[in-house]
Parts: sequence; structure tokens; C-alpha cells
Amino acid sequence: MARPIREDDIVASISDALQFISYYHPADFVTSLTQAYEREESPAARDAIGQILTNSRMAAIGHRPMCQDTGVANLFFKIGIGARIESSRSLQEIADIAVRRAWLTESNPLRATVVADPLFTRKNTGDNTPAMIHVEIVAGDTVSVHVAAKGGGSENKARFTVLNPSDSIIEWVLRTVETLGAGWCPPGLIGLGVGGSADKAMAMAKEALLDPIDMPELRARGPSSKIEELRLDLYERINALGIGAQGLGGLTTVLDVKIRTFPVHAASQPVGLIPQCAADRHVAFTLDGSGPAAFAPADLSLWPQTLSTGPATGRKVDLDALTTEEVATWRAGETLLLTGRLLTGRDAAHLRLTRMLAAGEPLPVDLKDRAIYYVGPVDAVGDEVIGPAGPTTANRMDKFLEPILTRTGLRVMIGKAERGPEAVETIARHGCAYLIAVGGAAYLVSKAIREARVVAFHDLGMEAIHEFTVENMPVTVAVDTRGGSIHRMGPLRWRRPVPGEGRPLAEAL
Repeated sequence: MARPIREDDIVASISDALQFISYYHPADFVTSLTQAYEREESPAARDAIGQILTNSRMAAIGHRPMCQDTGVANLFFKIGIGARIESSRSLQEIADIAVRRAWLTESNPLRATVVADPLFTRKNTGDNTPAMIHVEIVAGDTVSVHVAAKGGGSENKARFTVLNPSDSIIEWVLRTVETLGAGWCPPGLIGLGVGGSADKAMAMAKEALLDPIDMPELRARGPSSKIEELRLDLYERINALGIGAQGLGGLTTVLDVKIRTFPVHAASQPVGLIPQCAADRHVAFTLDGSGPAAFAPADLSLWPQTLSTGPATGRKVDLDALTTEEVATWRAGETLLLTGRLLTGRDAAHLRLTRMLAAGEPLPVDLKDRAIYYVGPVDAVGDEVIGPAGPTTANRMDKFLEPILTRTGLRVMIGKAERGPEAVETIARHGCAYLIAVGGAAYLVSKAIREARVVAFHDLGMEAIHEFTVENMPVTVAVDTRGGSIHRMGPLRWRRPVPGEGRPLAEAL
């Protein structure tokens, strides 16, 4: 008879796994990203990848989150039909106990991101519960769990379609990826689920992202099946789009393309697409009743020891003396080193600010000739000024630009990824600039922050308005006062043709 699997062992294993993946990349991701760094020819993209790798190594050493968005817990259970679980709780309850324990760990608190009541109050649960669980009953008497933490930037870029059976999946994937922008923080992975039903396709796409990265091996030996041929074809075509790391233009946008399939109705071809960002966080374990799981990190020698992470110098900018005239001299693609005070604000803060402006109420902060950083930081521990504090996706704030820029005199915004066409026009018309920090380098970015305090909207938690004092914080001008956009110029420069581009799926297979 199978040994009973204790509730405490499940809780401890999941909790330890969530802590583990907050600061350790999987070894295959580090290896693949290092190879991408070594072959990258675009200076901007190479610098971005270098920062992500540097940040990854720092997180592994410091046991602090690699990304400020510590994600939503995604737990994939495979429970043996003969397994005996010693618990009177539901699996959801067990999972939530584990998530709560992981997120509230004093030595490495994770950012509470989950909000309850998605339609109305959207109040933060405070402990990142509930977990998103997927359960499959399988043969055997063990319990296997694949634990992942999925951030909002990449999750928001999930896409679904139902194609006609004769339509080209390749063409749909390429069109879709090209419209995703850089908010999902490439380089990363693309997961595809093809077949089944609408829900099955999306679940397969997400679980496909957990498969081992084997694209370097596949490229070296060549495909041995139709699926591998399709994966390789999509890998080459997506990278040929020239999107590159952080959307700056370059050779590598994806490190791998993973595909799972399932039988389907003869009239249908459902396709789910889910990207995985540079914060690729997951680990698997199996419990057999002998105790909780243990996790062994990769040796630090796996990470490159010497990385080029941008120029030691850039144009120095005093944030406390910003002028319209100075901002007008900045050009898209230029590196700046920011020193001085900047404010922070994300979706909830922007919504509240614009409502106050509409109601004629005074704002709690003066934005005139200031810079605002789109960030929701992790809480500090020990002697930290602030926890990991990387940028969030900027285009979520696009709809707030006109009222904010018109009525406050805000001069500079800092985030990640591209702005929409209307936002670019608005930024230029107001003589402002949009700058980017590297998404996926949150722990590294936090080291430039010398002081931090909450100055408004304390009730918003991680979305409260902070004031940071930074020193030589490296950023890139993404949109200048002339409307020049690095996210338009970079990919156009690095886009390249692929032999057989545009051929139908039937020929590709």
C-alpha cells in the first residue's frame, strides 16, 4: 500500500518551491540566454541581455526576487489515482496555505499582486492567494507538482483564436507575436496549445512553457518530427522579426517555441499562445510519502562571470533640475544616467490622480517638471532601501497621458516596452520624454535607489506613490520630444528575411 502523503509536506514543498523560483532561474534558461548574449550583434539588445543575466546572478546570490512582479502562483498537480493524501482540506485550501507562507516569508517577502473581486473593488488580498491550480488524475500513487510564478506583463499578452482547419498557424503566430510589443519582456519563450477546445488549448499553451528548453540541441541536430520542424520554423521566423531583447531590435526575441497538441473537432483549430518573459520561474517535484521535496540550485559557475552591461558613462541628468529645454535635447536610443528624486505610480495611482483632476481636487504630489517611474516595488528587507524595483509595462498608462500631461506639467516617464502611436504623439506634443529601464533586471535596478518613502495613496500597497532618490540610474530614451521611438527604429533595423517566408502551413509541415 502506498505511503500517505502528509498535508504539511505538500505545503512545505510548494512554499519552498515558490521561494526557490523567485531567485533562481532554471539552468536551461541561463544557458540559453547566455548563448543568446554571446551571439547578439545589436549593442542595445546585448546590453539588455547582459543586465538580465547580471540581475539573475545577483538574485541567486542574494536570495531576492529577480523581478519585482513575483507573479501569480500557477500549480500543475498530477495526482496518482492510488495516492493517499492525509488532509481534510481541499486542494485549493492546501495550495493557498503554501502560497501565503511563501509570500509572507520574512527573509524574502514577495510582492502581493493578486486582487480579489476582479470586477469592482479589486482589493489586494495581501498574501497573493488564491493560487491558480490545474489538476490531472494520473496512474500511480505519488503526487507531482510543477510550480510556476507567472508575471502580469507576459500573462497580459496571452492570445487565443479559432482558425479554420486549412488556415496557417505559422502566419497567425507571426502576426500575433508582431503585435505583442515588448511588454512581455523578451527574450523568453512562446508556448502554443493547438487542438482540443478553447480552454484545453490555453491550458496546453501555459503548460508547454514548463517543458525543458532544447532549442539549441534541436538546431544542432535538426528536426526529427513534424512538430520539431514546426517549432524550429517558428523559432527562426519569430527571431527574424527583429523585435529583440526588450523590443530594442536584435537577433533574439525567443529562446524556444514549445508546442502541445490534442485531438480536435473536425471543424475547428483552436490555438492558444502564451509568452513567457525573461523571469522564467518554475520547478517540479514529486512526493511519495517520504517527506517534503528539496531543491538544489545550479552552481554559480553556470552564469557568465564577465558581462558587458552598457557604457560606464552616459549623459548625466539631474532630476531635480529638469527643464523643457534639456529634455528637448535627448534623442531616442540615447543612454541617460539619472540622479535625484523621482516619483512612482502605476495603474491604480494614475486612475486616482486623473479622477482627482477631473473633480478639481488638489493632488497629493506636485508633478510639474518631475519624472514618474512606473513601478510597484518589493518591500525592503534588512538594510535594503527598497526591494527589487524593475519597471512595469508602460502602455497601460497610455490612456492617462493626456489629462496628466496637460494639467500637471509632468516632464518624464520611465517604464518598460513601447508606447502606443497616440501616446507617442501625445508625449511629443507636450515636449515630454519616455525612458525605459530593463524589464527583468529588478534587483539590479534597485541598487541605484538610495532613498525611498511612500508619499501618497498608502492604501494602495505596492501601487502607492513613492519618492525614490536615485543615483546614476541607467535608462534609455525610448520616445523623444520629436516623436522618435526606439521601439519602432530598432526592430525595423534588425528585421531580416527568412527563406520560404509566407509559405502555407501545409508546406511547412
